[in-house]
Amino acid sequence: MSPVFPTVREVLALDPVRHGVPRLVAGENGLDRPVRWVHVAEVPDIATLLGGGELVLTTGIGLPADDAGLRAFIGDLADVGVSGLLVELGRRYAGSVPRVMAAAAQRRGLPLVELRRDTPFVRITEAVHALIVDAQLTELRATEEIHQRFTDLSVEGAGPGDVVRQAAELSGCPVVLENLSRQVLAYDPAGESAELLLGGWEQHSRRIQPAGRTAYDPDSGWLVTMVGARGQDWGRLLLRWPGGELAAPPGSPPTRLTILVERAASTLALGRLIQRDAEGLERQIHRTLLTALLDHSQPVDEVALRARALGVVLERRHLVGVMIRYRADETGGEGGPEVAQSRLRDLAEAVGNALRETKLTALTSAVDEQAVGALLALTDPAAEDRALTAFAAALRRVRLDGTTAGAATGAPGAAGAVGGGPAGGTGGPGSPGAVIVAAGSGVGTLREARRSLIEARQIADAARRDRRELPVFRLPHVGLAGLLHLLRDEPRLQTFVERELGPLLAYDARHPREQLLGTLRAYLEQGRNKSAAAAAAHLSRPAFYERLARIGRILNVDLDSVPACLSLHVALLALDAVRDV
Repeated sequence: MSPVFPTVREVLALDPVRHGVPRLVAGENGLDRPVRWVHVAEVPDIATLLGGGELVLTTGIGLPADDAGLRAFIGDLADVGVSGLLVELGRRYAGSVPRVMAAAAQRRGLPLVELRRDTPFVRITEAVHALIVDAQLTELRATEEIHQRFTDLSVEGAGPGDVVRQAAELSGCPVVLENLSRQVLAYDPAGESAELLLGGWEQHSRRIQPAGRTAYDPDSGWLVTMVGARGQDWGRLLLRWPGGELAAPPGSPPTRLTILVERAASTLALGRLIQRDAEGLERQIHRTLLTALLDHSQPVDEVALRARALGVVLERRHLVGVMIRYRADETGGEGGPEVAQSRLRDLAEAVGNALRETKLTALTSAVDEQAVGALLALTDPAAEDRALTAFAAALRRVRLDGTTAGAATGAPGAAGAVGGGPAGGTGGPGSPGAVIVAAGSGVGTLREARRSLIEARQIADAARRDRRELPVFRLPHVGLAGLLHLLRDEPRLQTFVERELGPLLAYDARHPREQLLGTLRAYLEQGRNKSAAAAAAHLSRPAFYERLARIGRILNVDLDSVPACLSLHVALLALDAVRDV
């Protein structure tokens, strides 16, 4: 975009030019060309000294006398891009300029104007240059105001709506902020109809494709700039110029508007970075304090003091450890560790939003590669079950609806919302978006909080393959499989597994095609119903019976004995816990 310059039309309206009784003889379509400078010339080869955008003044005394020379003169001026040609009559041309000159100017679209009265060229030059300087000063003042306004917004931490509103006020034009999916994040119609402005926006926006990071699309009449920082764009800011016109305007917007949209975009990007940095710092502190409680790395009194400085009061509160995790491990799964980390961040944001929605005070952050932890601080111990149920329901709504809560005391901020399956294990046990909400026993002091957090973690780990759809898992819900999972690192449990199943595991290792462990599992899971177990194992009954007999010989047990089968079933569950499958 070039600076603001007067047009040929505006120059012709100046008093010194009007004194010369101007008459346009050719090039009417070029009257809106900007005049960058005024140049007086009386030689035919002046074009080599020009750079484009000049208004050339001449009496014609040095111009060629032949038609070919005049055509070449006009052609050279048009090629170099002059804005127009003013010829004063009386010295070389008496009644009018030569017809060949007018025809050549008309053919090239070059404005050609006769001055039918003597006019000092110096007065025209002074008037035009004064107009140019005044316009540039006005542009400079407007630019300074733009800079000051948006600097103030940055200092005040204004939101996107305030930035867009300011841009519309300063420009007098409709302004829209959209994300990369062409969804409107904020807008100001500048007094026009919002319905007309935003109707069918996504389809309309996708047709606006100017070239460059900041550019004007003449077909649609929108000035567009990208919004983002650190090489990561997240939206576009669009300004329709001129305001009130749906059709594409002629020419290009003034530089002032280009500066305005770019400054507004920078303010939006800076605001988002500041918000994220602040949220990131708060999350780091939350994680530090939760980790300190889990591994005793800081004195409890110091944790309480730092938490209180964050607005999370932990003293004289009923504390409940909560762990939230996806049902299936994400590390190394589809998409790799990067996807797992992204999903964990999304889950942490959803937890923060759910805490804000339910107005619960808590320390919360990701505590490892799989889980998000929270230490709820309740004023009333009797409200424990009600608070946990409300939190799980809010987490479900946040993750289903993509709700983004505003910043609030007591939980880390969130830059966005989370999609996926609902909380509490709903959405299907195998759903990649389903999460487990597990809570430990409530405690009365911060020194006991570690026990509640560890219990919640163990319950979440034990319940992650539970097929039930419970809003919140507590210790009584995990059952025998959960208990064995909690004891999976206990050497005595591992010794029990080896004693009960070791010979069969060794046999399967030597005969990988048979895998008798699967046959035993099918038999026990079907309640020792041999026909049902054979069908589940996809074996004929004779083949299944033969395998059972072989298992009995290998383990030296009677598979018709209820106590023996009960012991083997517990060992299988323990093996699953030890293998963490």
